[in-house]
Amino acid sequence: MAYVPGVALLAALVVGCSAGADSNANGTDSKAGTPTVSPAPPGKYLTLPAPCRAVPRSTLKDLLPGAAELPGDQQDKVFRGSAAVTYDTDRKVGCNWKADGPNATRSLSIDLERVVSYDPAVSDDDRADTVYAKKEKAAGLSSSAPPGPPDEKDKKDKKDKKGEAGEESGKAKDPADGDTDATDSADPSPSGSSGESTGGAPGSGSSPEEALPSRILDDLGDAAFLQDLPKKAGSTAQHHTVSVVFRTSNVVVTVRYAEQPALVTQVPDGKELQEKAQALARKLAETLSE
Repeated sequence: MAYVPGVALLAALVVGCSAGADSNANGTDSKAGTPTVSPAPPGKYLTLPAPCRAVPRSTLKDLLPGAAELPGDQQDKVFRGSAAVTYDTDRKVGCNWKADGPNATRSLSIDLERVVSYDPAVSDDDRADTVYAKKEKAAGLSSSAPPGPPDEKDKKDKKDKKGEAGEESGKAKDPADGDTDATDSADPSPSGSSGESTGGAPGSGSSPEEALPSRILDDLGDAAFLQDLPKKAGSTAQHHTVSVVFRTSNVVVTVRYAEQPALVTQVPDGKELQEKAQALARKLAETLSE
């Protein structure tokens, strides 16, 4: 009779172990059913081009006209450029060129940054977009809410207020004072000098065609902007710099093109600088896409 309870006890232990194993198996299965987060996809670009060889020699001849008048060995030195000092050429590279001409000095620089996100939930492209957005904000631009022209109601209100102010001014004048001619001569400043910003510095002497404003660019990479930096107010030097910044996938590129005339009376052609800087940026975007 003592043997039977022992057998029953052994059977109970076996059943209990089996039940525990089944419970563990069920627990494992339930955990396997928990949704997992897939890592964000990597960026398109895993390497960067050699920056000082990224700009064709024919393009450099156009951007640095002063180099054409130099002896052959000096031309080669100018067109080779000077590599920017970086501590991780796999992530960031750059190159600078400069040529002194009889009429002006032209300088060019390009910087390329390959952005890598170390957050598995954030893609390289998204991280690069954040880096680009900071540069855009620093330039005082915003692609999400580009400045638009005033609507017709605002224009009408300003016109009505201006007319009312003119009537009040006319009532305050006494024709007997003989100031009629003086009043007529106090017209608003001529077109182009009303104080409205067109991207050029006040007093720079740039025509409206040369002083195009900083702006968002819609036809370059995934996102792009142009920043126009005319000479600083109060400076005698007519230095003019144009920057074009664009993002393509996980690479952010900056192109800077500047002119310093030999004479302070000469004013750089801002329109030309902008056009050439944009043309180079497009060539770099095409090179990256190859």
